[in-house]
Amino acid sequence: MASLRTTTVQDHVALAEIELCGELMIAASAADGERLSSDRIDEVLKVARAHPGVPRQPEGRSGCRRD
Repeated sequence: MASLRTTTVQDHVALAEIELCGELMIAASAADGERLSSDRIDEVLKVARAHPGVPRQPEGRSGCRRD
């Protein structure tokens, strides 16, 4: 008879990304408009601009990563 083995693996980066996506979904569901502004996304993700005088990348880029 084969024994059942339980292996618990935690990917901390993946768990953090899932949590951030959840926070964005909550913010989006509570928003009045159709989209969240870049400022609101930054607020939800608790990030700040590295260089306040430098404009952000244009919105609408594919993917979630912002440089």
